[in-house]
Amino acid sequence: MEKPLILISNDDGFRAKGINCLVDMVKEFGDVIVCAPNSARSGFSTAFSGLEYLTLRKSNTVNGFQTVQDGVEVFYSNGTPVDCIKLAFHELCNRKPSLILSGINHGDNSTVNNHYSGTVGVAKEGCLKGIPSIAFSLCDYDSNADFEPMRPYVQQIVRKVLAEGLPSGSFLNVNFPFGGQYKGIRMCRMTRGNWVNEVSACDHPRGFKYYWLVGNLENAEPDAEDTDQWALNHGYIAITPTTVDVTDYDMLKNWKI
Repeated sequence: MEKPLILISNDDGFRAKGINCLVDMVKEFGDVIVCAPNSARSGFSTAFSGLEYLTLRKSNTVNGFQTVQDGVEVFYSNGTPVDCIKLAFHELCNRKPSLILSGINHGDNSTVNNHYSGTVGVAKEGCLKGIPSIAFSLCDYDSNADFEPMRPYVQQIVRKVLAEGLPSGSFLNVNFPFGGQYKGIRMCRMTRGNWVNEVSACDHPRGFKYYWLVGNLENAEPDAEDTDQWALNHGYIAITPTTVDVTDYDMLKNWKI
């Protein structure tokens, strides 16, 4: 019996510790192909390189955080995370993947970060292609973060999705809280919030201003216990079922012009 084909990408780059840990966690479930950016592409959402040429190379060495081995093929590209999925589909996969995984991201992709995240963008692209897809993130930005406590939960989620699939047009955005001590899993909705104080202006020595995009997330409903941010702040793994259909069906029924 043919094993499931699992395609994995991320937005932190193919050398990131998170993606290599994810491969190690799931390679027992099927044949794994990695196709990821050659360096960090955080914040690229579902962007693709429409006006630039793309490269695709195979990694033949094991160095730094790149620890994937045991027959797992690793490819990298100068493109975005979504570019990597498109390239893998057309150039690398000898059959349709059974599952697309993204991450494990170094950092939080709950609440409105969902819309900006290249990690989530991978899962959205997989969902648009009709493939069950999951984005995994850890609320720890350290390049050497400890992902090992996530292992049994990642495997539990992957095992369930491989066995049961996901509804058409939906994928999972899974966020793990900081610290490695998890109270359990909660199914959550996305928290309403907004990024504020996003631009920091600086004076350049040559006489002009330059800018850093920074800011902090302002939670509009910190006490709402059904949200992903509440779950993470209270030590729970947050799973947010997410749909790629952006239609407002209530407005469609009720708004007239």
